[in-house]
Amino acid sequence: MNPGARKLLLAAGLAAACALPGLAAAATHTVVIEGMKSVPETLTVNKGDTVVWQNKDVVPHTVTAKGNFDSGDLAVGKSWRHVMTKAGTYDYFCNYHPGMKATVVVK
Repeated sequence: MNPGARKLLLAAGLAAACALPGLAAAATHTVVIEGMKSVPETLTVNKGDTVVWQNKDVVPHTVTAKGNFDSGDLAVGKSWRHVMTKAGTYDYFCNYHPGMKATVVVK
């Protein structure tokens, strides 16, 4: 096979692979912590996506889903990111303020 044909075949294969369902590029989603709540309160993402929590509140918080993920202390003005690798519904809360609850749904 000549080099030009090989490049064309490779490009066609890559284009086809990109069009397959389930092979979409991972996305990044942002949750803002402000006013003693997470916005959005419920976030739906795909497996492999990254969620970034930004603490824009006046006090530290945590992002804690027991047994699944935990940001530890998230200081004012800081952010924390987590790649969602497993499908499911993850209810999370703040260890300092247990009334602050939200959910990430991973498809």
